[in-house]
Amino acid sequence: MTFTSLRIISKDIKAAVAFYEQAIGLNAKWYTEDFAELSRDSITIAIGSTRTMQLFSEGLTGFRGTQSTIIEFLVKDVDREYERIKGIGADIIQEPTTMPWGNRSLLFSDPDGHMINFFTPVSAEAVQKFL
Repeated sequence: MTFTSLRIISKDIKAAVAFYEQAIGLNAKWYTEDFAELSRDSITIAIGSTRTMQLFSEGLTGFRGTQSTIIEFLVKDVDREYERIKGIGADIIQEPTTMPWGNRSLLFSDPDGHMINFFTPVSAEAVQKFL
């Protein structure tokens, strides 16, 4: 089995794609008006409109964003990213905070309410984990 992507469903795909392009600094590749991807070596974030859910099943047409999943990105300097993220209008949930497990984390949400964590390891143990 190979993990290939994380797909986010959006009520406003154009706004969501623009947000992620600014937040993570990648340009999206649009495949249809309802589907785009932002890719790096390690992950692809796919963004689909709520209409794409009809292709899987008629019962999946309603939108229910989640606050039980966090999309996480390792960044070099979470405090610097915080200043940048504030400038794109992200909803900040938690300003940079050093967590008990040694990561300094910034928690914010995208336009649909999906939570995103930018983190920088700061404890010796956390730094070692991500070498």
